[in-house]
Amino acid sequence: MRYTEAKDRSAEFLRLALGHMGRHEAAFNPITFTLWYEYVAGLNPRLALALDALVAAKTAIDDPTALRLFQEHVVPADEAAMRRISSELQRVMSDIAQSAWRTGDRAGLFGAQLSGLSAALQANDMARLTPQLSEALAGTAQMKHSAEALQHQVAASHDEISQLRTDLDRARSEALLDPLTGILNRKGFDERLQALLGQPAALGQSHCLVMLDIDHFKKVNDTHGHVMGDRVIQAVGAVLRSSISNDKHAAARYGGEEFALLLGGSSIDDGAKLAEAVRLRTKAMKIRHRNTQDVLFSVTISGGVASLQQGDDASSLIARADAALYASKRAGRDRVSRG
Repeated sequence: MRYTEAKDRSAEFLRLALGHMGRHEAAFNPITFTLWYEYVAGLNPRLALALDALVAAKTAIDDPTALRLFQEHVVPADEAAMRRISSELQRVMSDIAQSAWRTGDRAGLFGAQLSGLSAALQANDMARLTPQLSEALAGTAQMKHSAEALQHQVAASHDEISQLRTDLDRARSEALLDPLTGILNRKGFDERLQALLGQPAALGQSHCLVMLDIDHFKKVNDTHGHVMGDRVIQAVGAVLRSSISNDKHAAARYGGEEFALLLGGSSIDDGAKLAEAVRLRTKAMKIRHRNTQDVLFSVTISGGVASLQQGDDASSLIARADAALYASKRAGRDRVSRG
């Protein structure tokens, strides 16, 4: 599931998206709405960079531009890869079919030559035998060549198919990762969460979700620029990535400056403990000037923890963790709350 925002948050994103849509030429349609919804919700960093670049260059965002952005940044990368790889597979199979057809055609001609040679032998016709034998020998060489060509084509096609399979696996993997941090992106989070919801926890255990948000991130961007903002996001992503201790746990960039930890087989106490450790490690970071190494500022995060309960789906679990996160924000930030 691509969109799991609670109703009140999605209503705010709707308001913001409509504001952006009204400032540009593209029609008010689902494609344009999706672009700006994902932009304001922070769901699609690459799309945000593309839109920001167009706005900065004062380039018109009209219907053709919106469609291009949608196809490049919203259509899942693995679907695009599937289309490309499907086309490549069709080409490979067409090459094999053509080689097989040529070999079959050559085999038919060779069979006719052998039939002529057999008839000459049975008739004991020496005048016919010599040319028939020459044709059969030439046909044998041609048949051998065609068979070898087909064998090489099949071998080459096998290698191509293996490479295409590798490309597809890589594309699927990359489609689930956030390029800035190297942890799961929103799509990867959604898939991992759905998988977690389908896995019953062991006796005495549960599953847990931690939502985290960088405090005062807008101020970082406004004061130090988006490049520095990206450095902060990368640094927090690195903390989360190094906090994952087993394959039941996963870190994700949920959108913009918001992150998530999916903790399979973990209680809410476990989740709160890990979230607190992440908070303290983040607070201990010092963002320094690249040249002078002077400390520019520190980073804090707020967190919310929720444990999977009977009857929960993705939306209800996220809503509780989000509510706990905003309780931390209201209480002064730089803390972890339970939902």
